[in-house]
Amino acid sequence: MSEGRVLVVIPTYNERDNLPKVIPLVLDTDPSVDVLVVDDNSPDGTGLMAAGMARDDPRVHALHREGKGGLGRAYIAGFKWGLDRDYGLFFEMDADLSHPPDKIPAMIEMSRKHPVVVGSRYVGRRVNVVNWPITRLIISVFGSIYARVITRIPVMDATGGFNCLRREVLEAVDLDRVESNGYTFQVELKLRAWRKGFKPLEIPIVFTERETGESKMSKKIVLEAVWKVWKLRFLDLAGRL
Repeated sequence: MSEGRVLVVIPTYNERDNLPKVIPLVLDTDPSVDVLVVDDNSPDGTGLMAAGMARDDPRVHALHREGKGGLGRAYIAGFKWGLDRDYGLFFEMDADLSHPPDKIPAMIEMSRKHPVVVGSRYVGRRVNVVNWPITRLIISVFGSIYARVITRIPVMDATGGFNCLRREVLEAVDLDRVESNGYTFQVELKLRAWRKGFKPLEIPIVFTERETGESKMSKKIVLEAVWKVWKLRFLDLAGRL
């Protein structure tokens, strides 16, 4: 295993316009960084674009899935792909430029002492979100509070999706046991890591709403989060995480 190899996993569904913007920005952050696009058979041709970028640049890789299988399953597929290829550090990152690529070097540096680093929108009692409608902001803020109170996880931004995890974290949590597939996946992954002894470190980021494409947030995802965190709590109490 090479401790210096970094894999940024970017799940995509209809992100054709954003992919050519985000990938160069990510690659420019550090020469040790590679990108893996995990595409769920996007109708707009995102997967084909990712494959073309992979042919042109050895630091870009594309993983194609047969259908829209959900955020959690996409990340797990990406993590397993990277584990099989001996990457030592993994990032979760959205394709829509809502997560700031320029924070990657600082998160890499912090990961040397902290196995889980969370790019947090809400750390330090501040809300660092740009261009969100008030309803979306309320759902996100209270969703993180709700998840934190119920699961007891020591993270202000429990639902945040810009995370850095060392290889040993992913090996310890047993990815095959992760159940959540929507945005609750982020809560479950942090919770399982914490229960394995990997306390998350949060650093502040500014989250900027996407300029192109559509948000994947839906009522179904919100409803899943409402009951799923209770299941995680019960699994935790039963020692089954």
